[in-house]
Amino acid sequence: MTSTVFITGATSGFGEACARRFAEAGWSLVLTGRRQERLDALCAELSQQTQVHGLVVDVRDRKAMEEAIASLPPAFAKLRGLINNAGLALGADPAPQCDLDDWETMVDTNIKGLMYSTRLLLPRLIAHGRGATILNVGSVAGNYPYPGSHVYGGTKAFVGQFSLSLRCDLRGTGVRVTNIEPGLCESEFSLVRFGGDQSRYDATYAGAEAIQPQDIAETVFWILNQPAHININNLELMPVSQDWAGFSITRKD
Repeated sequence: MTSTVFITGATSGFGEACARRFAEAGWSLVLTGRRQERLDALCAELSQQTQVHGLVVDVRDRKAMEEAIASLPPAFAKLRGLINNAGLALGADPAPQCDLDDWETMVDTNIKGLMYSTRLLLPRLIAHGRGATILNVGSVAGNYPYPGSHVYGGTKAFVGQFSLSLRCDLRGTGVRVTNIEPGLCESEFSLVRFGGDQSRYDATYAGAEAIQPQDIAETVFWILNQPAHININNLELMPVSQDWAGFSITRKD
């Protein structure tokens, strides 16, 4: 029986790389994205390798997600994998300078969107049972604070705790839960964060040999293909060039 994986945020970055990796291995794909032109092009390309069903939907829209998932064709009804990839960071300025709308967008996408897709797809994953996997894309920002991480880091801390708690609730179902926590990765994610500022993007990655989306896709593929009796609880990845900064101390003059 062909395995099916549901990938949110599949039109760029990690999501697109995962879609390509799983298609290469013959998995059936359900791909979501907000940008119809990009999603249609990706689905058309990957349909040359496997079965693909695209859903033009914003994970923040609960009603739209409910309708999209309810309308999945029978061939995609039972899932072996859910990759909760859709997420974003907006801005890297100190909290007093941030736009409250950006904060709200991060909460709605990184927390609520992940909640919606997970809850709505749980029955299908449980129906698959042993070997089914929920993989949530967290971040090292959920573990380590840094200037400008504020709400983004808070949303990724939620992803980590939600993943642990979800696994407790799925005891006995055979469904596995993993939180993958990447460090510095080079993708469109950062261009969005910097408001399209290409020079700031380039400066961030210059000489860093950052993790690439394909690296994450290969790691995700490995996790979902572990023997059914093994659960990878958390997996943190950083490029060798990245480490932890020391504590900051403000001194009196």
